[in-house]
Amino acid sequence: MNAVKYRHEYKYLIDAMQQGMLRMYAAGTLQPDAHADENGEYLIRSLYFDSLEDACFYENENGDDPREKYRIRFYNCDSSRISLECKAKTRTMTRKTSCPITINQCRSFMDGRIPEPDRSVSPRQAAMFCQMKLRTLRPVVIVQYMRTPYIHKAGNVRVTFDYNIASSNDIAGFLDSEISLRQILPTGQSILEVKWDEFLPSYIKEQLELDSLQWTSFSKYYLCRKYNCYGGIRV
Repeated sequence: MNAVKYRHEYKYLIDAMQQGMLRMYAAGTLQPDAHADENGEYLIRSLYFDSLEDACFYENENGDDPREKYRIRFYNCDSSRISLECKAKTRTMTRKTSCPITINQCRSFMDGRIPEPDRSVSPRQAAMFCQMKLRTLRPVVIVQYMRTPYIHKAGNVRVTFDYNIASSNDIAGFLDSEISLRQILPTGQSILEVKWDEFLPSYIKEQLELDSLQWTSFSKYYLCRKYNCYGGIRV
């Protein structure tokens, strides 16, 4: 199994005016991601897992370090390519481990059944399956949003604007093209994420005016669990 490097990751809450201005700056400085569509964006839908005690939720709320969470993800409602991912965080550094899974394996996870490793799975899949079983992880919430991504070769920089962030409890409909969603941020708010390896070029930091933005440590998973509630009760 190849080693996966940790990367720097910073997140910022921005309003509609800031997003419009910063996207203009990013488009003038960075390159659009090749995976984006003709509008420069794509849709991301993820199914997140947590323990029976909601350990991942409370670790994020308490700022525990290190911490990690598991999710299943696919793009643009295309279920022909589905990935199981583990995202680990240490301080402001993150590391993502990913492996492809079949649609049948995905349905098992959706039903709360972690597939048994057999000869058909890779060592990485087997390791991730076993860790999820040891932690008694089960599916808890769907997170969906649109992303406009930009990249820059120097420092392996990735800048993304994530908006229309919404959650759903319709676990059984995770693979459907349309599901019931509820927005979790005030109208116009979005999240800017900036990721890089060894260094962030100073001109990118200055162009995006990062020092003047509202930094946040909370993940989309945490926000969706926190605000996905009825009468103030998290579900």
